[in-house]
Amino acid sequence: MDTPEANSYWTHDLSPFLIEFGDGFGIRYYGLAYVLGFVVGLWLLSRYFKKGISPLKPEQQMDLFFALMIGVMAGGRLGYFLFYTPEELVRDPLSLFKVWKGGMASHGGFLGVAAAIWYTARKTQQPFWKIADIVCTLAPAGILFGRIANFINGELWGKPGSIAWAVLFPDSPDGGTIPRHPSQLYEAALEGLLLLIYTQWRVWKTPCLKERPGQLTGEFLLGYAIARIIGEQFREPDSYVSLTLGMSRGTTLSLVLFVFAILILLLIKRQKTGKTENS
Repeated sequence: MDTPEANSYWTHDLSPFLIEFGDGFGIRYYGLAYVLGFVVGLWLLSRYFKKGISPLKPEQQMDLFFALMIGVMAGGRLGYFLFYTPEELVRDPLSLFKVWKGGMASHGGFLGVAAAIWYTARKTQQPFWKIADIVCTLAPAGILFGRIANFINGELWGKPGSIAWAVLFPDSPDGGTIPRHPSQLYEAALEGLLLLIYTQWRVWKTPCLKERPGQLTGEFLLGYAIARIIGEQFREPDSYVSLTLGMSRGTTLSLVLFVFAILILLLIKRQKTGKTENS
């Protein structure tokens, strides 16, 4: 039974469908988030080319985005099973293809994106880090829309909290009787909007893309890891995933990403130092 305190908070009642044609079929906000992310990314890539920031011609841009779409979907889907529910994949390998049941992992998506970058760099004969720097400025838009879609779907809810903007999520374990942090929106702001602003500032206002290829990639991965770790402090851990040293799986994976980002930055710094000494 709802308490008087709980009744003072907004109960999440948003539909996951922008348009529902009937019986759970229609245009979902989550799918729309992917579309919007790719549209914004393609628009940015076109602007980069016109301003001489990106070497990718229009036809190469489409090749990159086709590779990114496959990388994000395949990597995110496979990463979900490998990082969160490996036993389900072993029990039912075909569940990997049941995308309508949901299940995507952003860390797995990063691996898929890395593969897409490698493929594009090889096909266009461009340096890997140059393509990686460009792609990492496109990613935050997709993350932003994806996290907003998570909120609309009423999934990945936050931990209990009595803050004024707390939300009652009917699909949460308590059935919507306990106010919770809208952690999806926190992550949208940190992982999406903040990183989008930062990477765009680096692209348009600094010479990092030309003078130190790979630097922005390391900064983006580092920023994402930190933002995700902060967001995880307000997010309810997945009940079907065991904690590691008291940390959620998202936090654990982000710590690994944090270390990897530091290694990239050290590598880029070493390469830059070596070039300077040899010049």
